[in-house]
Amino acid sequence: MIDHYLTLQQDGKAEIEIKKSRFICTLKRVETENQAREFIQSVKKEHHKATHNCSAFVIGEKSEIKRSSDDGEPSGTAGIPMLEVLVKKELINVTAVVTRYFGGIKLGSGGLIRAYSHAVSHAIAEIGIVEGKLQQEVFLTIAYPLFDKLQNYLANNQIAILDTHFTEAVLITCMIDESQVETFQQNITELLNGQVAFSLGAKKYHEILVSQ
Repeated sequence: MIDHYLTLQQDGKAEIEIKKSRFICTLKRVETENQAREFIQSVKKEHHKATHNCSAFVIGEKSEIKRSSDDGEPSGTAGIPMLEVLVKKELINVTAVVTRYFGGIKLGSGGLIRAYSHAVSHAIAEIGIVEGKLQQEVFLTIAYPLFDKLQNYLANNQIAILDTHFTEAVLITCMIDESQVETFQQNITELLNGQVAFSLGAKKYHEILVSQ
């Protein structure tokens, strides 16, 4: 498993207009090539009257699968520029389809490359990018009088509390970068003079918005 990745915050779309042509970029998170191709076909079906439905996708933890299609635009003017945007932004598991409704004014090869690139970049900026970090679920059990002290420490060190249960003691759930778990436990033990019990849960990816 990789320790972190970048991808879309969520599925979505955005539209730009260039010289009377409409460029609608639809973006979707996917995990397999089949999902990507099914999504592309669904957009083509939705916009079957469009002049072109060009596409690009990047799939895999290390971007192993990369595909693009110009869908009738001059070779190299649509799909590859779209793919280059996804690769440059280091996104994984993302499919982009740019639907063009021709407005009657030709853009030329350079104009098309800029238009399709901008359509994807604009949509990504509108939707937002998240970073997923592989983190370890850490459970802390403490006595009630120590809660404020621990809460202040976590806030000051930008460590999020995912869950808190108040029973006969306080059970707190945090997500910690895998490489920092031991250091985290040592720091908390020192902070609370050993008055804390730890247990570990699952390892999972925790996503945080990094740009919008």
